[in-house]
Amino acid sequence: MNAPDAIQQAAPDRPPLAIGVVSALVALKLLLHLATNALGPYEIHRDAFLYMAMGEHLRLFGMDFPPAIAMLSEATRALLGDSLFALRVPIALFSTGLLLLGALTARELGGGRFAQGMAALAVLANLLFLRSGNLFQPVVMDQFWWPLGLFALVKLARTEEPRWWIVFGLSCGLGLLTKFSMLIFGFAVFLALLATPARKTFATRWPWLAAGIAIVLGSPSFIGQIRLGWPLFDQMGDLRSAQLARVSGLEFIGEQILMGMGFILAVIGIAALTFAPSWRRYRVVGWTGLFAFLTLLVLKGKSYYIGPIYPVLYGAGAVVLERFRMPRWGALARWVTVVLVASWGAITLPLGLPVLAPPTMERYLAWLSLEGTTETNIGRQERLPQDYADMLNWREQVEEVARVYNSLPADERERAVIFASNYGEAGAIDFYGPRYGLPKAIAVTGTYWFFGPGDLPGEIVIFHGFDGNDLDDFCGSLEAAGYITHPYAVAEQRDLTVYVCRDTRTTLQELWPQLAGNN
Repeated sequence: MNAPDAIQQAAPDRPPLAIGVVSALVALKLLLHLATNALGPYEIHRDAFLYMAMGEHLRLFGMDFPPAIAMLSEATRALLGDSLFALRVPIALFSTGLLLLGALTARELGGGRFAQGMAALAVLANLLFLRSGNLFQPVVMDQFWWPLGLFALVKLARTEEPRWWIVFGLSCGLGLLTKFSMLIFGFAVFLALLATPARKTFATRWPWLAAGIAIVLGSPSFIGQIRLGWPLFDQMGDLRSAQLARVSGLEFIGEQILMGMGFILAVIGIAALTFAPSWRRYRVVGWTGLFAFLTLLVLKGKSYYIGPIYPVLYGAGAVVLERFRMPRWGALARWVTVVLVASWGAITLPLGLPVLAPPTMERYLAWLSLEGTTETNIGRQERLPQDYADMLNWREQVEEVARVYNSLPADERERAVIFASNYGEAGAIDFYGPRYGLPKAIAVTGTYWFFGPGDLPGEIVIFHGFDGNDLDDFCGSLEAAGYITHPYAVAEQRDLTVYVCRDTRTTLQELWPQLAGNN
């Protein structure tokens, strides 16, 4: 049998679930995440501080970001506490679910033990999924809802059972509750349905029922935007000007390979799903992946935005590889793929999991000649990848702010407001601050502006992270009272001054509306 025949061979009935190999890989992935959570040399990521603050200010129908991550934050802290380990447990579970979806997709397409294990291994060895599984961010949830929706389409194509439209609608609705990038997925599915014989389903009630479910579940995200004047457009404008404008098509494609050698498996998978005659029923899945990729390419999306399509494509590619039966070459191709995927995963493991202390990590990147991975979203070159640098120096900042706060006379402490320059600083103060007797912080960046200036007028203000020259118009007197530095923090967090401002010229409540443009 030649290679094209191997790709085109029809899928048999579902084989048994390869419980042994899949369970072993599931356990390994979960163990890697939980062990890193407990023993890693880094602390909470700056974004996690924001999402915890969003949870504390939870307004389901009045938030400038989709509220799922804030809801998850509140649920996690209520059930498990707010340690670093506790916060990352649900994230690790979502990430491990990706591995299961890859293996189950392979099974649905007729893949046996090798295909299921290969798909699971490709997810495990993908540094994108390793990193997102260790960050308390909505990214990993988004990465789960997309492949769940694709898996529902695979089930729908194989079984022709309309109930899978309900699962599809649920995945899209929960995705809209998590990130607006689900709109790209929905757009890609819509185009794929139009481009394939599956367009006939538009004549039935099922896709419309799925759309209704998605809209209802995702409605808090849209209602919040409407009530707040569509801050999404301002956020997207800032993102395009500061970050996406620098993304090229070649960079977008090239960074797919850096995610893992499973990229080859994914290319095989999407080709089979889209063009193999015997997999005609699955065309809508293949075209969804292609349309999503092309949409993000045109929009200059970041390379990781397309990551959610990979688990399902790994499953399809693994089935093709399993059926590759050319004499001598079939087995060789399979084991070479296993070795390449596993080896690349092992080599890049420290890029996916924060297991190496900063000095060691810096040397490791130099040894691999991967210093390019330390470029930030705005093009600055740092000593560590930005996600790693963003997990440093937060507790030390709060300790210094607390020292300055507690050095004030008692009557000034009662009137003092802590004003941070960004959501990371403000969120860290809100999280660690109660241990040092600090009040909640205020900030005008992003979501924090919507939280407001608080009740105190700001007769005494502790400014954290600002340039003193920017404060002269507000402060009658200004004292540099504290200083924080860290050699591995990102540039804007590396050298910070804490100021005490007195004799303010206006109240914070009067000032706040004027600062709306800074959020």
